[in-house]
Amino acid sequence: MLRTPFRFLTTALLAGMMLNAPAHAAKTYQVATDAAYAPFESLNEKKEAVGFDMDIMKAVAAKAGLQIKFVNTPWEGIFASLNNGDRDIVISAVTITPERKQSMDFSEPYFEAKQLIAVGQSSKATKLADLKGKKIGVQTGTTGDEVAQKLLGKTSPNIKRFESTPLAIQELQSGGVDAVIADNGVVVNYVSNNAKAKLKTIDDATFAKEYYGIVVKKGNKALLEQINKGLAAIKADGTYDKIYKQYFGK
Repeated sequence: MLRTPFRFLTTALLAGMMLNAPAHAAKTYQVATDAAYAPFESLNEKKEAVGFDMDIMKAVAAKAGLQIKFVNTPWEGIFASLNNGDRDIVISAVTITPERKQSMDFSEPYFEAKQLIAVGQSSKATKLADLKGKKIGVQTGTTGDEVAQKLLGKTSPNIKRFESTPLAIQELQSGGVDAVIADNGVVVNYVSNNAKAKLKTIDDATFAKEYYGIVVKKGNKALLEQINKGLAAIKADGTYDKIYKQYFGK
């Protein structure tokens, strides 16, 4: 006779405990970015990552229902941090290339870019071939680095590598290199916002179009699908266009 009430009481207590138990917190995805690549990513006065990529990722995450946290991560170790699990996502103006696709997975493209050359205003160079034998500054491991290697050779001492494109451009200003090759968005942003630097840009006809993608660890199909759905949603409802216009105009 005592078992039924006891069992009922126990069941009721367990049910109450389950109802009052806190729900498991949703996973917060660690998003790596090398915040030294304005206008795509840079640090504000509060040391927060801001820029085009940040706004795109926030909008994508909102549509996909993802909680994210940006983590400033040096470019040299950014992909290693993804592969070893320290980061879940990378968004850092990463060009989609066949080589990179072998070791990581990319979202659908979210930005079209190409390489651009920065030189001093007095430079007589008008195309990439004119830089043969010149000192070229690049950011290590970027497609600009690859372009310089194809022109000068992989082991050429005339290729000077830097941790960031702004550092390479500062070297150009000081006369340490004759030119810098980097993504057009970054070069245009720097040159237009630093008139005293007395730089100009060269658009070479041989430079192919490039596309940026959001990166996840190889094989993480579930997360990639969420990101692609979010990206498609912000392109469909005009959010992407609004963000693009804010940073790059029409």
